[in-house]
Amino acid sequence: MLGAPVVVVVAGLVAGALAATALRPGPSDAAQVVASTPTATASSSAATSPAPDVPSATPVPTTERQATPTLPPGLTQADVDAGLLGADVEDSASGDLVVVPGSDPGPGDGTVHEVRVEVEDGLPVDGEAFARFVMATLNDPRGWGADGSLSFARTDGSADIRVVLASPDTVDEMCAPLRTAGEVSCGRAGHATINFKRWVLATDEFDDLTTYRHYVVSHEVGHLLGHPHRSCPSAGQRAPVMQQQSYRVAPCVANAWPNPDA
Repeated sequence: MLGAPVVVVVAGLVAGALAATALRPGPSDAAQVVASTPTATASSSAATSPAPDVPSATPVPTTERQATPTLPPGLTQADVDAGLLGADVEDSASGDLVVVPGSDPGPGDGTVHEVRVEVEDGLPVDGEAFARFVMATLNDPRGWGADGSLSFARTDGSADIRVVLASPDTVDEMCAPLRTAGEVSCGRAGHATINFKRWVLATDEFDDLTTYRHYVVSHEVGHLLGHPHRSCPSAGQRAPVMQQQSYRVAPCVANAWPNPDA
């Protein structure tokens, strides 16, 4: 008889624990209880002491790293600005000339010469960049239009002047009967044909490739404007742009511009 009451007590305790467990709200239930019992929420808030003021963290400035443009192997930024995508020079390319699309009215109010820029297909050249370089050279304040009497407009249609960048073999064909021997450029019969070999390498007469590129554009277009070759006036002076500086600059000093003091 002494064991019976113990069983009853244990059973009662178990039953009470189960009942308490069944009534204990879980996390979602607690949220519902608080939400539906404003009084409990208010008293809980009142019992909680206010949090001390904590200064907000100062955001650390971040610097976005700009991606550095990757230059083609063997080229400088100046080469890329002149239209080069590669520095390999072959004697010949496709022989087909491609007109660079686009037009620009050009500056100034003087006589306007329409210029069409062409590149031989197969050369590692960005035609648009080459065209920009050509037009910037022709319309430079030191160029042929320095006095405001003429300017150059770019077109992809009919033109007074064609500026062509071509392989050595194509230059020889276009420049005949002038003898360019795969080495130099020419300006004749409405086209200034620039030898790709010289565009990449310039000549030993020039220390700076960009200066040579300005020179060869100015010189060959100068022929189309009616300007003949000139000689070095005296030692130490700037060479006239119509001097054949691809062959020899001395005793003058290399010069790319028709009007260098403008």
